[in-house]
Amino acid sequence: MPSTADPTAPPVAVLGAGSWGTALAVLLAHCGQCVRLWGRDPAQLAALARDRENAPYLPGVVLPPVVFPTADLGAAVDGADAVLVVAPSRALRALAERLADCAALRPDAALVSCTKGLEHTSGLRMSEILAEALPRNPVAALSGPSHAEEVARLTPAAVVIGAAESDVAARLQGLLHCPSFRAYTSDDVAGIELGGALKNVFALAAGVADGLGLGDNTKAALVTRSLAELVRLGVRLGGQRETFHGLSGLGDLMVTCFSRHSRNRRFGELLGRGESPEAIAAGMRMVAEGVPTTRSAWECAQRLGVDAPVTREVFAMLHEGKAPRDSLAGLMEREPKPEKELPIFDFRFSI
Repeated sequence: MPSTADPTAPPVAVLGAGSWGTALAVLLAHCGQCVRLWGRDPAQLAALARDRENAPYLPGVVLPPVVFPTADLGAAVDGADAVLVVAPSRALRALAERLADCAALRPDAALVSCTKGLEHTSGLRMSEILAEALPRNPVAALSGPSHAEEVARLTPAAVVIGAAESDVAARLQGLLHCPSFRAYTSDDVAGIELGGALKNVFALAAGVADGLGLGDNTKAALVTRSLAELVRLGVRLGGQRETFHGLSGLGDLMVTCFSRHSRNRRFGELLGRGESPEAIAAGMRMVAEGVPTTRSAWECAQRLGVDAPVTREVFAMLHEGKAPRDSLAGLMEREPKPEKELPIFDFRFSI
């Protein structure tokens, strides 16, 4: 479908020119939006503008004509009705502080966190960092099973937009509406972000199981118990239980634990094969957000007294040098206990 945009409509800014930021820019263009795609590296953005392809991150995906790459943050957000923030979790606070000093940013522009992570040391969600730095702007979060490689090629996908204000959620839902992309809305911002962040920890564990050459039974059990752990910790951190059974919880957990596109699953697979975390990180172009999130999640679980055995073992493999097979043994040799059933899913909503 051709990418056209209303030249009189406010532009949308996407901050982050990696794979996910580029995919969102392409998607927004196909949804009829004029998009400014910002990145930190002027040389990369110049190449994007010239070649109309982000070859290092999304080879073969052509940038539509209505996507305008720029390394000028002020120019990117000037007049934008919505600003999608796609920086890695470790860089988001610094970017938020730059935005706070940016006179071109409209005070009513919706800031949308599209990063799935928690800040190390503080444990804050990404939208909380944005709200702290820019208290005048409405803040939202976008999450769900949405690998950049498929979204950019317009493979059908569905996500959830979380915002405390229903009008903000509805406005963002309209921006992202097109035949290949369906956005639901929710007021449970905490649950949406926590599901998106915590599932990366469990994707690392699923990858370790793959790297060890374990079977389908093992992985099914691991993912099922990971969902139970995600719900336990997510609820204690402020999310609503039912949110974790939706797209930003169960849906994202499944795709990240099983997909060939998942860099967290891939990181875990290499860890299971015996590579060190440092060597794996050095060999990856993109950030595996589950690595820093594991530390934050384990710190939160300890502080809140939440039983989180999978998170504990992933932390031990990443940060204490524990061997993957020893971590597996640690999970299997835990004291036997009854399975606590998760609430029955409610399928009465409309798809």
